[in-house]
Amino acid sequence: MKKQILSYVPLFALLLALCAGVAPASLHAQETGMSIAVFDLDVTPPLGSHLAYDSVVATWDMGLRARGIVLLGAEEPIVLCAVDWIGIGNESHDAFREVLARAAHTVPGRVAVHTIHQHDAPGCDFTTERIALSLGAEPRRYESTFQREVLVELEKAVTAALEKTEAITHFGLGSAPVYEVASNRRLLDENGKVRVTRFTSCPDPEMRAEPEGLIDPEVSLVSFWKEETPLAVLSYYATHPQSYYRTGIPNPDFPGLARFFRQLEVPSALHVHFNGAGSNLGAGKYNDGSRENRLILAQRLADGMKRAWEDTERFPISADVVGWEADLVTLPTGPWLTREIIEARFNDQPDPARILGSASKLAWLERQESGHQFDITCLSLGKARILHMPGELFVEYQLAAKKQRPDLFVAMAAYGDYSPGYIGTAIAYEQGGYETSEAASNVAPEVEQVLLGATARLLGDPPAAR
Repeated sequence: MKKQILSYVPLFALLLALCAGVAPASLHAQETGMSIAVFDLDVTPPLGSHLAYDSVVATWDMGLRARGIVLLGAEEPIVLCAVDWIGIGNESHDAFREVLARAAHTVPGRVAVHTIHQHDAPGCDFTTERIALSLGAEPRRYESTFQREVLVELEKAVTAALEKTEAITHFGLGSAPVYEVASNRRLLDENGKVRVTRFTSCPDPEMRAEPEGLIDPEVSLVSFWKEETPLAVLSYYATHPQSYYRTGIPNPDFPGLARFFRQLEVPSALHVHFNGAGSNLGAGKYNDGSRENRLILAQRLADGMKRAWEDTERFPISADVVGWEADLVTLPTGPWLTREIIEARFNDQPDPARILGSASKLAWLERQESGHQFDITCLSLGKARILHMPGELFVEYQLAAKKQRPDLFVAMAAYGDYSPGYIGTAIAYEQGGYETSEAASNVAPEVEQVLLGATARLLGDPPAAR
C-alpha cells in the first residue's frame, strides 16, 4: 500500500503546481528525460615526452585538456570529446572511441573524438608506432606510453562524471563573427595557382597585407541548461590554432586561452572547444609571430564567443528533438601513395624522419587495404546540426554544409580521425600548395564528392527543395 501511495506523489505535486500557476524546476527537469555528464582531464605530457615536433622541456601555467560531455536520454548515450593534441589517428582514434563508449555505456558509433590541433602538443597513432617499430625505427612522436595512460584515466573520468549527471531542460544556440583572427593560407596567382602559403605565423608584411581570403568568420555555440543554469558550452570555430610554437612547452595556444577566459566568465558550465574545417586557414594575416599575439588572438576569439553567448536562444529539450545519424564512407587514396613508392623512398632515405614519414603513409595504406571506413556523424538538436568530420578539412566543406541548409543552425567539428591528413577540394589538388602536396594529403581529389555526398545525406534537403 505504501508503494502505491508514493506513486501518486509526483502527480499530486504537479497538480498543486499547476493550480498555483507555476511549473517547479525539478518537475520540469524530470519531464524532459534528458541529462548530461561533463568530464575534464589533464592530458599534459610529462618532461621528456615527445610533442609533435620537440621533446617536453618544461610546463606552462596552462596545460592540455581532454574535455567533453555525455548526453543521456535519447536512445543510447552520445559522447562528444575534444582533446588539446595535434591529432589522434588510425587505431588510436578507434581506441579513444571504444574507451569512451565503454565508460559511457554506449557504442563507439555514438562517440565523436576530435583534436584542436595545437602544435606544442603530442599526437597519438598506435598504427604508425607499430609499423615504425617493425621497421626498426625509434617511434619518437608516436611513442605511446603516456597516451595509453591517458586512455585509462579518461575512462575513469567519464565513469566518475556519470555519477554526477545533471538533468537538462533546455539547449541553446548562438553565433557571432570573430574579427581579425582567421585568414586563408593559400594565396593564388593570376592563373589560379598557389603562389605562396601564408602560414599561421607570417613575418612578411607584404603577405600580411594580402586580403583575408575565404574563411568562415563565425564561431558557433551550443549550450545545455538546467533551467537558468548553463551546464556545458560547446564552441566551434575554424582555423589553425597557432600563434607560435616549437617551444618544447605543452600549451593549448590561443583557443585554449579563449576557452579559459569564457570559463571564468560563465563558471557554472564546462567549456569545450572544437576546431572546425580550418586546415587552409590560419592567423597569418594578423600574426607576425610576436609572443604578444597569443593573448591578442585569444582575446579576439573570446570576444566572438562572448557575443555568440549573448546571441544565444534557448529551446526546450526532450528526446524527440535529439538525434544521431551516421554515414559510412570510404575515402579514396591518393594515386601517389603505393607501397612500392613508399618503400622506395624508405630505402633511398633511411634517416629517422623519413622512416617515420614512411611508417605514417604505410599505416594509412594498411587501414585502407583492410576496408576501413570513416563514419561521418551528425548530432541533431532541434534546428541544429553538428557534423563530425575526419582529417584536416578545407573550410569549403564547412561553408558548403551551411549553404546547403541555410534554414538550420549548422556547425562542424573537424580533426576527427587524423589519418587522412589534409583534405582539400578537388580543384585545390590542381592549384598546388603545401596542403594538397603528396607529403601532406593521403587522399585523392575525388574525396570532395565523397564527403559532400555524406554531408548532403546527413543534412537532407531544405524545405523549399522538398
